[in-house]
Amino acid sequence: MTASHALQATRAIVLRELLKFARQHGRWIAALVRPVLWLAVFAAGFRNVFGVAIVEPYDSYVPYDVYIAPGLVGMVLLFNGMQGSLAMVYDREMGLMRLLLTAPLPRGWILAAKLVATALLSLLQAAAFVAIAALLGAPLPLWGSQTPHVLLAAASAALMLAALGLLLSVHVKQLENFAGTMNFVIFPMYFLSTALYPLWKLQESGAEWVYVVARLNPFTHAVEWLRFAMYGKDPGIAPWVVLGTLIACFAIACRGYLPRSTTRAR
Repeated sequence: MTASHALQATRAIVLRELLKFARQHGRWIAALVRPVLWLAVFAAGFRNVFGVAIVEPYDSYVPYDVYIAPGLVGMVLLFNGMQGSLAMVYDREMGLMRLLLTAPLPRGWILAAKLVATALLSLLQAAAFVAIAALLGAPLPLWGSQTPHVLLAAASAALMLAALGLLLSVHVKQLENFAGTMNFVIFPMYFLSTALYPLWKLQESGAEWVYVVARLNPFTHAVEWLRFAMYGKDPGIAPWVVLGTLIACFAIACRGYLPRSTTRAR
């Protein structure tokens, strides 16, 4: 495999995913309706009921919609990462993955290209949501000296969640099983995180086991990295958890797509 051959293959895979997504207008709408409803309805209802105290990364009290906005960006990344898993299962059932994996390229490289394509789609949808959030009166502090850190955090979170989706596609054998499997992944990861409420609130309310699970949840660290990056603060161990989860999920997924595994999956 030459460098030019590898880059050409990556470009072809990424462009295929982008063009396929561009033709799926309903997917664009579905990706944005969910977080916009949370911001416009759910967050608005709690704006004056639930305030966030002066804790990192905030320098003052903030309304609930300001707190929840980074978590909703994480929601976009999470759902699209799982949507990428569905696309992989569909391609495998239709035989497209069989053709792709027989290309004269290392399987790890092919899967990495799929990973990049899914993450790129996630970031495009997240950017669209950020624009809508600003129109709804909840602008995110993205521009300034913190912009490179925000982009790094968002890209890393998108790649981590795409790698998780890639790993799930190894074990989800049929499309009929996808919805049930996702219910045991998406909703626990989202609701047992800091996307909706800070960790200290969980501990203060006595929900100790929820607090512990939320601390162990890699999605929590993805959201916290995004939140702290937006305010130019140190995210602590969050980047290491996100990057470590990314590497682990991708490595296990590559092992799952070895010839003996894919033969069993089909």
